[in-house]
Amino acid sequence: MLDLRPSPIAGDWYAGNPKKLAASVDDYLSAANLPEIKGEVIAVIAPHAGHFFSGAVAAHAFAAVRHLTPDLVAVLSPFHSFAQYPLITTKHQAYATPLGNIEVDQSALAELRSSLEIPIAAIANDPEHSLEIELPFLQRVLKNEFKLLPIMIRAQEADIARQLGCALAQTLKGKNALLVASTDLSHFYDQRTAGILDAEMLRRFKSFDPESIFEAEHTGKAFACGHAAVASMLWAARDLGANKVQILKYATSGDVSGDYARVVGYGAAVVLKS
Repeated sequence: MLDLRPSPIAGDWYAGNPKKLAASVDDYLSAANLPEIKGEVIAVIAPHAGHFFSGAVAAHAFAAVRHLTPDLVAVLSPFHSFAQYPLITTKHQAYATPLGNIEVDQSALAELRSSLEIPIAAIANDPEHSLEIELPFLQRVLKNEFKLLPIMIRAQEADIARQLGCALAQTLKGKNALLVASTDLSHFYDQRTAGILDAEMLRRFKSFDPESIFEAEHTGKAFACGHAAVASMLWAARDLGANKVQILKYATSGDVSGDYARVVGYGAAVVLKS
């Protein structure tokens, strides 16, 4: 019996019924219209709002990995609650979703900790949605059994993100692994303003320059609540041979709700070794 992290968002942020959840995720994946992708997919960037709002965008990222069979998936997300720790992981042995359990790779986690000077605090019953929200997509799109390396980033400093990315690359080298960075874009601007801000942040992602992501955030040129997660993933992906970011889809919550006065931006992308 595994010690399971119970889901605090099933039945709210996504369907709590297994059949309904599988069907809704499959519908999003089937509707995703991907451009041509040239290169080996090393990582993806996906949004993390409730599936109703961002599922159609997230599906573009996960549809791009349909052909992969990774043994390990490292998911990097922000940590939206207060915590005194810069980096956080789960204290539990597995994540539970309505679609089943995903075991945490304890050996990969130990390896990451050993190559990183910054401690990774393990906490129980975390309330974080931004990591878990990606799991049903992974469970439906990956047909093989895989283990999880979950890292939630509370610290917003570039140096910490860089150190994590470099250590993560060391941990994943030689492994059959996939990286996932979880982030939304701007929050609660009108549709036109959000489009300008989000286009700039997606341009920073595409530039493959992690430092520029922090510069945009700190100067107010663009925003992403998971900017440290994306930057850390890019540092790791670069060390793993990736050299290109391709944006797959952009939309806002307004495109779903019809309310364009206060929207949240969502983007999906792949990180490629071309």
